[in-house]
Amino acid sequence: MDMKTRVCLELRHRAPSEVQELVLDNCRATEGKIEGITDEFSNLERLSLINAGLTSVADVPKLDKLKKLELSDNRISSGLEVLAERLVNLTHLNLSGNKFKDISTLEPLKKLPQLKSLDLFNCEVTNLADYRESIFKLLPQLTYLDGYDVDDCESDSDGEGDGVDDDEEEECESEDFEEEEEEDEEDVVAEEDDDDSGDEEQDGEVNGDLDSEDEDEEEEDDEDSSPAKGEKRKRDAEDEDDDDDDSGQTL
Repeated sequence: MDMKTRVCLELRHRAPSEVQELVLDNCRATEGKIEGITDEFSNLERLSLINAGLTSVADVPKLDKLKKLELSDNRISSGLEVLAERLVNLTHLNLSGNKFKDISTLEPLKKLPQLKSLDLFNCEVTNLADYRESIFKLLPQLTYLDGYDVDDCESDSDGEGDGVDDDEEEECESEDFEEEEEEDEEDVVAEEDDDDSGDEEQDGEVNGDLDSEDEDEEEEDDEDSSPAKGEKRKRDAEDEDDDDDDSGQTL
């Protein structure tokens, strides 16, 4: 499918100014040039033209809000000056799988002050000695080259890095806050359970103490009653002796 037809299909009855992302991967560019995309796409932020048979970007329109441009697996070898002139807010540029051989062909990118991520995988320029050091020196505004920063630390979110939207950051912060609230609630429930079990243990100890006190009181009562029983038996024996004496005198 040619690029113009694909653009019409991707619009889906929308005005060009309503489109923020446009994916035209694997379509065919006539004579290797960009077609069907105009400056009417004034709110376009992401444009993907992977494997579209491009040999030139000379016909890219002025898109002030474009941040991410995917041009991998084409046959582009030069002419990046137009990107610096018309895509002034570009932050992510993927040129992997193209025909760039020399560092000098990338010099126009110096005029893109917002450029944070550049991909050049499978380009001949990556085979040059000190390739990474040379690119970071040429483009000091870069944070990531081929997915890694100057210290070889891998980028987040497939090289998005600083390009994460504020809404996404707020959503992540909201999720973290919710998780913290859930953890706090779980801690409170655990503490309440501990308090309940502690109260039960205290109740058990109190009941045990009361039971032991009752037992002690019963034992004391038994001890107090024992002498009284002994005295009664003694009196009974004396009475029997008196009876015997009386009967002897009578005889």
